[in-house]
Amino acid sequence: MTRIRSAGLPLLGAVTALAIWWAGTVVFGIRPFFLPAPPDIVAAFRREPAYLLREAGSTVAVTVTGFGIAVVTGLLLAMVLTAWRALERATLPVLVALNSVPKVAVAPLLVVWLGFGAQPKIVLVVLICFFPVVVATMAGLTSTPVELSELSRSLSASVWQAYVKIRLPWALPQMFVGLKVGISLAVIGAVVAEINNPTGGLGAVIVLSGTSFDTPLAFAAIALLALLSTALFYLVAGLERLLVPWARAISG
Repeated sequence: MTRIRSAGLPLLGAVTALAIWWAGTVVFGIRPFFLPAPPDIVAAFRREPAYLLREAGSTVAVTVTGFGIAVVTGLLLAMVLTAWRALERATLPVLVALNSVPKVAVAPLLVVWLGFGAQPKIVLVVLICFFPVVVATMAGLTSTPVELSELSRSLSASVWQAYVKIRLPWALPQMFVGLKVGISLAVIGAVVAEINNPTGGLGAVIVLSGTSFDTPLAFAAIALLALLSTALFYLVAGLERLLVPWARAISG
């Protein structure tokens, strides 16, 4: 019953939202040009399935590549900063300042610096999801209980053994918080990059659909983006359940 409830309630909420949306377009007589109803969006997808799926694949490639680079570099930097406190004090304010720069303002500059193509899109994805990974990993690595540190010393564990056996596993739940936030931001970064550089991807579909006044096609691209973001989020959440099965027991 718990599994049925956990799967059924989100589905019920989604169906209810779609029903309210559809009913609103019918009751208020909203034309598809302004707000398409769900059947209009389905019709737009059936009209251009190959085109939408191809551009969705381009968005997935940019998102996953940028997110992967951000995760690797973010985890390594967080480990270095937590191991060297002086470097953390010197570097963290710079990272905070860089993160405060609006990424939308950086997107056109990346096109100037790196040209048209996938490179500026990947760089923007890295920039937008790098900081949450670093902060969450640092928070996890610095939250090891004193009791566990004393236990490792009483067992004469080396610094490396204590790090691998105690500190890193204890930090995994917090690290996955950053990864789940980061993967959601990665999709946003990819779309922002594609809107500023509409050479491919679902963001480009939205821009080109707007210029041709094809609102249902734009909403079909938005619906695919929502499905993509949800799927990637739950993929990371499933990886968390696989690697950190004991996290829920501790938090509960």
